[in-house]
Amino acid sequence: MKAPIVTDTTLRDGSHAVSHSFTPEYVGTVVSRLAEAKVPVIEVSHGSGLGASTIQQGFSTHSEWLLIEQAVANKKDSKIASLFVPGLGTRPEILKAAEYGVEVLRIAVHCTEADVSLQYFEQAKKSGLDTVGFLMMSHTQPAEVLAKQAKLMESYGADCVYVVDSAGALVPESVRERVARLKDSLSINVGFHAHNNLGLAIGNTVAALEAGADQIDGTLRGLGAGAGNAQTEVLVAVLKKMKIETGINLTVLMDTAEEIVAPIFKYPSVIDRDNLATGYAGVYNSFLLHVREAAEKFKLNPVAIIEELGRRHAVAGQEDWILDVALELQQKELAQKELVK
Repeated sequence: MKAPIVTDTTLRDGSHAVSHSFTPEYVGTVVSRLAEAKVPVIEVSHGSGLGASTIQQGFSTHSEWLLIEQAVANKKDSKIASLFVPGLGTRPEILKAAEYGVEVLRIAVHCTEADVSLQYFEQAKKSGLDTVGFLMMSHTQPAEVLAKQAKLMESYGADCVYVVDSAGALVPESVRERVARLKDSLSINVGFHAHNNLGLAIGNTVAALEAGADQIDGTLRGLGAGAGNAQTEVLVAVLKKMKIETGINLTVLMDTAEEIVAPIFKYPSVIDRDNLATGYAGVYNSFLLHVREAAEKFKLNPVAIIEELGRRHAVAGQEDWILDVALELQQKELAQKELVK
């Protein structure tokens, strides 16, 4: 089994877990440490991608361009990547990212909507960027559908396409099936991005590697949306135990996770009731903070909102649906109480 390319996405996916409050100084420190550890790719942007600092997605405390500026200044030999979601980001963000020194653009769409990414892949390639396709919510579609969508991204210029377990809903068998199908269908690299809602982020990533994945993601201490991601330091340790040498310094990663990342956690890094419900129901992980706010506002159990969003097959970009669902559930609950009277 060959060594994969590791992307650390603490400073992007982890942004969700801290309400997009990273400071430029903090980003500079973390990037410097990751670069010292020789992590090949470091992702930096708003949690939902370039241009996503909005009322719907959550406003950033600091401009992501200031964050990217600090990342580029401290990256050494690592590459800086940013996420881009069509509709949240626009072509000017791609041009600006290239100007600021971003080298890898990861273009993320719902896993049945690859066709909306064409113009953005074209722009990214014109801007000299490496390009990665992100098929979000990959648990919702069978392997053959994902392969067709990945082929579209390949034809648009993607250098790699990821199976993205946005809800932490996949299990090892379903990961192997999806990654293997993409490997059989594509002539470019295949990646895997895990979340830990079912406690399987590391196991699923290993399953992806066994199926031939070329690239994998992690975050320090697992900091990320929902129950978090596969822990970068744990992934590197597991790969070392498997005799797969990544060239990444495990000691530096462990120290950074413990001393720099652990202190900023707003919530304990555990699979609690809400996170487990999110993974089991297959609901997009970045919804969770919005769900908790709605549950408090409407005096509901968060799980009830999560389960209803799962039944409605909510996808990324439908965060405004959360309030509608919560209001409807509250009205039903009140109506039932009236009937009991």
